[in-house]
Amino acid sequence: MRVVIATPLYPPEPGGPATYASILMELLVREAVTPILVKFYEVRHLPKVVRHFAYAWNVFTTAKQADLVLVLDPVSTGLPVALACMLARKPYVVKIVGDYAWEQGVQRYGITDTLDTFIEKKRVPLPVILLRLVQTFVAKHAKAVIVPSEYLKTVVTAWGVFHGTISVIHNAMHSETIGTLPHEVATLPYPHVVSIGRLVPWKNMRGVIDAATTLSHGSLIIVGDGPERAELTEYAGTVFPHTSFTGPLSHPDTLAVLADAQVFVLNSSYEGFSHLLVEAVSLGIPTVATDVGGNKEIIRTDADGTLVPLGDAHALAEAIERALKRKKTRPEDAIVRFAPKTMVRKTAELLKSLV
Repeated sequence: MRVVIATPLYPPEPGGPATYASILMELLVREAVTPILVKFYEVRHLPKVVRHFAYAWNVFTTAKQADLVLVLDPVSTGLPVALACMLARKPYVVKIVGDYAWEQGVQRYGITDTLDTFIEKKRVPLPVILLRLVQTFVAKHAKAVIVPSEYLKTVVTAWGVFHGTISVIHNAMHSETIGTLPHEVATLPYPHVVSIGRLVPWKNMRGVIDAATTLSHGSLIIVGDGPERAELTEYAGTVFPHTSFTGPLSHPDTLAVLADAQVFVLNSSYEGFSHLLVEAVSLGIPTVATDVGGNKEIIRTDADGTLVPLGDAHALAEAIERALKRKKTRPEDAIVRFAPKTMVRKTAELLKSLV
C-alpha cells in the first residue's frame, strides 16, 4: 500500500504535525505501508494563494502513484489536498488536532469565547465563517477523520461531520534522542519549573508566571515563541524576574529542557491532545495541567500528575508546590499507551481498511 503524507510542517520545523509526520515516515513501512512525503515547506517561499495552488499540484501528481492521501491539517494543506484528490479521484484521510477557525479567531479576529462556547455560536466575524466552512468541507469530504482524543471527536462532530467516520488514535511520544540543554537554562537556579508552548492567549502563560511568584526559590523557564512574547517578557520582569524565555528550540533541545525540569506546567484553556503532556508523562516529569479538553485523557491525577480547574490561580500555585516534592518516575503503562508503534499500527489498520 502506498500512502501520501501531506504535512504542513516537517523536521527541523517544530510542531505537532512535524513530529507526527516523522514518526509515520519512520514506522509505517513496518506495517507494509509505503509513505510518500509531500511537504508544504517546498512551496512556502511562494506568494500566498499561489503556494496553495502549487501544493495542490504537487499532491495531485504524487497522489496518482498512491492508494490514498493522509493530510495532517484541515485548512492550509487540507483544502489543497481535498481539491487535488477530487481531481485525481483518490480518497483522502484528514487528521484534525484542533479547531483552526477558533484559533485564528482568538489570535486575529477578537474571539474571546472558549472553544466549547465557540462551536455553538453562529454569529462570528466573516473571516472566521470562511475558515469554518473550509475545515468542515475538508472533514466532510474525507474518507475518514483521525483525531487524537475523544474530546476532539465531540468538537469535529459538532461541525456536522458524521461521528462514524471519526477515529480516535492517541498521539505518541517520539523516540527522538534528547538534545542539549541550553547553557542559559543549565546555569539557572534550581528547581526548574518549565512551561512550553506557543505564546498565544489560550496558553495562559501569564497565569504560569503569576503562580511562579509563590516559589521561595528556583526558576521559571518558558520555551516557545509567539505574538505575546514581548508582553510576557515585560510582565515577568516586573513580577518574577527569575523567568527565562528561551525562544523557539529544536525538538531534541526542547526535550532536554523538559527532561531537566522538576515540574512541567501546562496552563492552557484549550488542548485537543497535547504532545507535550504525552512527552512529560512518558519522561516521568511531575506535571500540572488544567482540567480541559483532552488533558484528562492523558493525566490521571496522582498517577501521572495533577489536573487543576481552569483559571484557579491558587490551585495552580499549590499544585506546583506539591509537584516539586514528587520524584521523577517513568510509568511503564504510559510508555506503552503512548508508544509510537501503537499509534502507527492503529493508523495503518485504519488506512488499509479504506482501500
